[in-house]
Amino acid sequence: MLIKLNVNTTAHTQMVNITGMIRKAVEDSGFAEGICTVFIPHTTAGVTINENADPDVVRDLTMELEKIVPWEDGYRHGEGNSAAHLKASLTGFSQQIIVEDGKLVLGTWQGIWFCEYDGPRRRNVYVKLTG
Repeated sequence: MLIKLNVNTTAHTQMVNITGMIRKAVEDSGFAEGICTVFIPHTTAGVTINENADPDVVRDLTMELEKIVPWEDGYRHGEGNSAAHLKASLTGFSQQIIVEDGKLVLGTWQGIWFCEYDGPRRRNVYVKLTG
């Protein structure tokens, strides 16, 4: 089963907690057991699993990614968004989460984060349920 979701970002660099929308998609589907793959079909956005309790974690992640891959650094890509491509490659474009008894199996502090690196934009998120 493939589910398409949308995320609207409001900033150039932004991490959006999509745990609730993924959880709802799984629950609404009636899917009981297997694997939930979250895939981002964009080259300047990604997805990661990380802490969802302390907002400073998201702040720290985005701050450090900016230090590692600054927006301006003599890149040659004509669109001027090479840093966004590099950051997306670092975070990755998919995550897999176990589903048991119709629920996502995540750690106590874990959340699923959509990572925008070239916004604001309207983005797609695909959820594939396999099992």
